[in-house]
Amino acid sequence: MSRNASVPAKEDFAGVVARLAAAQKRRAPGSPAYSIYVNRPVGRRFAAAAYLAGLTPNAVTAISAAFTFAAIAVIALAPPTPLVGIGIGLLLMTGYALDAADGQLARLRGGGSPAGEWLDHVVDAAKLSTLHLAVLVGWFRFVDLPSPALLLVPLGFAIVAAVLFFAMILNDFLRHRDGGTRAPPEGGGIRSILVLPTDYGVLCIAFLAFGVPIVFVPLYGLLFAANAAFAALALPKWFREMSRIAP
Repeated sequence: MSRNASVPAKEDFAGVVARLAAAQKRRAPGSPAYSIYVNRPVGRRFAAAAYLAGLTPNAVTAISAAFTFAAIAVIALAPPTPLVGIGIGLLLMTGYALDAADGQLARLRGGGSPAGEWLDHVVDAAKLSTLHLAVLVGWFRFVDLPSPALLLVPLGFAIVAAVLFFAMILNDFLRHRDGGTRAPPEGGGIRSILVLPTDYGVLCIAFLAFGVPIVFVPLYGLLFAANAAFAALALPKWFREMSRIAP
């Protein structure tokens, strides 16, 4: 009996990973280093495993969301301890790697769909806002902060994350509508290192310390300051770029 044509005969995990690496899309300019050099390769292996298991990209998106929102629920509902913090960080990091896997799986299966891209972006938008609001709730319930004013930090982080995410999605949409076909320079290099504090993966790693507030609170505050500074520089630049697009 012949095998399913969707999975080539004798193709193993290593072979699928190699095919994924060969079909890898170009890196976006300025992509942070963790996303390029750690998360994407890990996601590639998740995508290969999902492909061999017969999962769809939307199923991988759903599994990614399950890991991420489980972590978000723990942040808001569980008293912070070192072990809880490690669990939160691992859940978030796994969810992020699976988020990198769904798109790679879609390309391996011959291309994604508008519905799949829509689902992926909606899940991303939801997690970026609720993650920081969960920190606000967790701090309010369980953490003896030096000042109540620090509760404004996760609130501000939620706003900055939502604005940056929407702006980047809108940038891509308007450039595509304008008919831009030039391939952007690939990400990597010094710029990828400089923007590491804005990398969602670095934020996931920071949550490993969530159960030690004396470490996590200032670390989280520094990441917020870096993201706010990036937004203050990037948003005017993007506006000028959009101003050059013909109406």
